[in-house]
Amino acid sequence: MNVRRQHISAVAVAAVTALGLGTLTGCSGDSAAAAGTGKFDVVASFYPMAFLAERIGGAHVHVTSLTQPGQEPHDLEISARQTAQLQDSDAVLYLKNLQPSVDDAVAQSAVKTKIDAASLTSLEKHGNEVGGHAASHDGSKNEELSGLDPHIWLDPVRYAQVAEGVGKSFEKADPQHAADYRKNTATLVKQLHALDTRFKDGLAHTRSKVFITTHAAFGYLAERYGLTEEAINGLDPESEPSAARVRQLETMAKADGVTTVFYETLVSDKTAKTVASDAGLKTDVLDPIEGITSKSRGTDYFSVQEANLKALQSALGEK
Repeated sequence: MNVRRQHISAVAVAAVTALGLGTLTGCSGDSAAAAGTGKFDVVASFYPMAFLAERIGGAHVHVTSLTQPGQEPHDLEISARQTAQLQDSDAVLYLKNLQPSVDDAVAQSAVKTKIDAASLTSLEKHGNEVGGHAASHDGSKNEELSGLDPHIWLDPVRYAQVAEGVGKSFEKADPQHAADYRKNTATLVKQLHALDTRFKDGLAHTRSKVFITTHAAFGYLAERYGLTEEAINGLDPESEPSAARVRQLETMAKADGVTTVFYETLVSDKTAKTVASDAGLKTDVLDPIEGITSKSRGTDYFSVQEANLKALQSALGEK
């Protein structure tokens, strides 16, 4: 994962502020300033955070996203303008250690309510293989193997835990609308638990329990539902696999009845097709839901997760 840190100087922020704040595109595609809307203004780091803020906040919040639709969130470098707008928001909702430039900006900001989703549930260390043997294949000590896996939103249960924490933070920061935030949170959590049940039932009796991905994003989902995710090359979905890793995947695919190599919507399918071709497998999309675009198999978190469930059921087969 090639993430470059961007440090915004106080001078740059001051200059932008003096020139007047522009607009920040929200996750819905509308453009509006991050402040002065007459609502509880929330800046979200990327789509899964913006989705929570919108569903929990309802009509009382104005949500903007630092990551634009179609933009790969891991590589985000926010601008001085966005950093200045962050200063004027009522709250920021982000996932620490996923987007370093966002972490830097939040740490330097004076926003009163800072909500770190990673602090609202439990995180684990995941390697290239998750859910079976808990070790990586290549033994490399890069960031994705030594750090905590941030992809908590792909596990509906962990995502529900985050939602509950966000709801409580909204209640505290905007007590005038606390009752609505509490009601909206309860509705969302109920929907996430229902999604969890659909995944649990839908994946309980598959012929295979192993799936291959280019992006090691589905470790929590795999563990939740008794599956094993084999990632081609860690958290970087566009990295080139080694010849040794491809041979390992070919052997594993034959042994475990794997039929499909999954790739994601926001990056090239080149790596997936290379591995699939060498191993005689198919390719398909398994969406990490880091952003919603015209290529997404759904219009929001729930519809894309339903598409993910169908893709897994098709790839893993029925007994």
